[in-house]
Amino acid sequence: MNLKDKVKALVDSELSQQESLFLADLSVGADNSIRITIDGDNGVGIDDCIQLSRAVEGALDREEVDFSLEVTSFGATEPFVMARQYAKNAGRTVQVTTTDGHVHEGTLKGIAEEQVVIEVESREPKPVGKGKHTVRRALSFPLSDIKETKVIIKF
Repeated sequence: MNLKDKVKALVDSELSQQESLFLADLSVGADNSIRITIDGDNGVGIDDCIQLSRAVEGALDREEVDFSLEVTSFGATEPFVMARQYAKNAGRTVQVTTTDGHVHEGTLKGIAEEQVVIEVESREPKPVGKGKHTVRRALSFPLSDIKETKVIIKF
């Protein structure tokens, strides 16, 4: 079993005890630098990262292989890597880039049956009279048509 498979098994075992946490990314560099990124349905605290780090480090033998270990939480500006993150971020403003290059910004309504739904607003001419009014409409995208989705943080 290679180092990445061993670490993945350790992470899966540890995270199975905390149903709200999940693995977002795992990489092992050529120099045995291990980087684990976790996310959670209710967020990730520093204690969650520490606990996972201790569990993985305690199970690996430094005599067998020299390694460095970094456990981090999923960043607020990182693109989503799994469907579970869409449900977690419902209600937030997101930017969805589709595989055909179109970019859509709106409020994430959620995900159902592999379809991501966002609500977008646009100013359009009134059907009668002068001026414009705000129109809201829902856009739906199959997960397979999404290249990248990021949370937009507004201050």
